[in-house]
Amino acid sequence: MKDMFELATQEDKEFYKQNGYWISPVLFDEEEIEAMRKAHDRVWSSDYDGDGYPLGEWQPNGNPNQLRKIDNTWWINDVIRGTVTDPVLGRIAAGLMDSTEARLWYDQIIYKPGTGTGEKGSVSLGNVGWHQDYVYWQCTNTDNLVTAWIALQDTDLTNGCMSVIPGSHKWGLLEGSDGFFNRDLDAVKSKLEGEGREWKEVPMTLKAGQASFHHSLTIHGSGQNYSEHPRLSVVAHLMPHGTAYQNRGHNVDNIRLLGPRPKEGQLFDSNYFPVAYSK
Repeated sequence: MKDMFELATQEDKEFYKQNGYWISPVLFDEEEIEAMRKAHDRVWSSDYDGDGYPLGEWQPNGNPNQLRKIDNTWWINDVIRGTVTDPVLGRIAAGLMDSTEARLWYDQIIYKPGTGTGEKGSVSLGNVGWHQDYVYWQCTNTDNLVTAWIALQDTDLTNGCMSVIPGSHKWGLLEGSDGFFNRDLDAVKSKLEGEGREWKEVPMTLKAGQASFHHSLTIHGSGQNYSEHPRLSVVAHLMPHGTAYQNRGHNVDNIRLLGPRPKEGQLFDSNYFPVAYSK
């Protein structure tokens, strides 16, 4: 892992503020990447560390071309836990959020199978539709959350890298931005494009071990993996100091971690939301 002082300069923070995303240098070395790839294999095989289970458990459906995603993997895999709560990752996130602290909101591992076609097809089971993360997180009292997406192999449009719409975090929360599971990218795009909005798609081309960071309102999605190998990633969703529950009628599973009767203003500050970095 890179040393902290090398990362997230004031210039980087300004870029993030203007564009809603930022790409890090390589943060994880080959040994760490290999450990995360093995962690993927173990999780998909239901080989868990400890006796717990994740919130949002993945179940196989027999379709090898289906995108796989699982939430709160840190509950059941020690390598993933170490990755998504790494203090360097946390310090970068805290800097981008202008916060003294970064806590883990939740994590994901994502497995995008390869088609081996080498060419564009129709709507793919591996597509992730254009969406804003915050549309799913309106139970928090701030939209100042950041996602760190870690590539476990060189990742580009060939194997289905994520793309973002620069500046879209300034458009506010948009109706129809809950398109994660809508694999028709063009259909979702037609809903979100609007007058005065410059729709420019920028692919997050990453080397293995790099991470892209994006704001919770930044529109993003990804296309098909045309390669012969799966595209693997580890994702950490991080929140700033003082993030609390706000009831807007859009609660997610993590709300139950506040207890049986969550209260407006209750902080997400328990062990279910571990500190990745604190100044």
